[in-house]
Amino acid sequence: MKLIDKPISKILLLVFISLTYLSCSNSDSPPDDPIDNPTQEILPANLVLNVTVLNTDATNPNGDGSGKIQCTATADNAVKYGFIFGNASEIQNTTGTIDYTFTEPGTNNYTISVIAYSSTNNTVSTFKITTVYVTEPELQLVWSDEFDVDGSPNPNNWGYNIGTGSNGWGNGESQYYTDRSDNVIVEGGLLKITAKKESYSGSEYTSARLLTQGKYEFTYGRVDVRAKLPEGDGTWPAIWMLGANINTVGWPACGEIDIMEHWGYDPGKVHSATHTTACSGACTSARVGTTNLPDFSTAFHVYSIEWDKNEIRFLIDGVFKYKYAPATKTNDNYPYTANQFIILNVAMGGSWFTIDPNFTESTMEVDYVRVYQ
Repeated sequence: MKLIDKPISKILLLVFISLTYLSCSNSDSPPDDPIDNPTQEILPANLVLNVTVLNTDATNPNGDGSGKIQCTATADNAVKYGFIFGNASEIQNTTGTIDYTFTEPGTNNYTISVIAYSSTNNTVSTFKITTVYVTEPELQLVWSDEFDVDGSPNPNNWGYNIGTGSNGWGNGESQYYTDRSDNVIVEGGLLKITAKKESYSGSEYTSARLLTQGKYEFTYGRVDVRAKLPEGDGTWPAIWMLGANINTVGWPACGEIDIMEHWGYDPGKVHSATHTTACSGACTSARVGTTNLPDFSTAFHVYSIEWDKNEIRFLIDGVFKYKYAPATKTNDNYPYTANQFIILNVAMGGSWFTIDPNFTESTMEVDYVRVYQ
């Protein structure tokens, strides 16, 4: 047998080793240029929102006052839904169905939005505007004076303005306000404020002005005052309110609400008014309304307001008469978002009307003052 030359055998050995290495390399090593496989985006589609106001009927098309609605949303490729009711925060769920209750009293329009989310967090959204009615909450009596204890008015409820008002709270009136029993007393379940013609401390007339300032001040609610008014040219009885911040911002910036005022020279008519920096004093539109009331001095009537952040409604004997509700509210025309206090008084005369020279005395009788919230 002939032997292979050594140089040739070495070459064959090197070739065998190289082939073996390449074979192992091809099976165990990653390719030089790997293929990129990113996650594909999934988009929600065909989003539909249905909103149902619950408990509606022909009489109550916007609901029974409970404020309850039900929303259902569907969308292709959606894994969850986010609902936004008006200005509230987003509420998410996976079912697409949600119940919600509005609480703002009255009939209001709300924008209801829904967002559909896919598994890749892509979104699509839509909205509907829905009208919902919510009943006013039942009012609770929170403060009152029934005037059922004879003598001086309850000092826990009432203070007094004393004097002629020359320090700035008068209207050029002729009376001197006192806290004497001759001018103010509780008798037989009634508060009696009597204006009298008499010489007193340089004035020709006396009367009284009671107020809850610093004793009871409140924001929003209903005020009822049952009263019988005095009569006679020159009498000026009033049931009214002032902003509790009057000592810091002054009048009329504090806001004044005249629940009722009566001018003796114009008997049979009662008036309601508001005074603000936008319109006060001689401004003709300060008067909110006038009601004919021929028996103002012979019968008791309930003079009321219903006051909230949007408007002030004036009522007599529970019957709505007129309201003050500026379309656009500013601090100038609606300062009525802070505490007010109650005032009861009978003024005599003023800088713009005269007093009957034959006047002797007349009394405003108040059965109760009640505040509900």
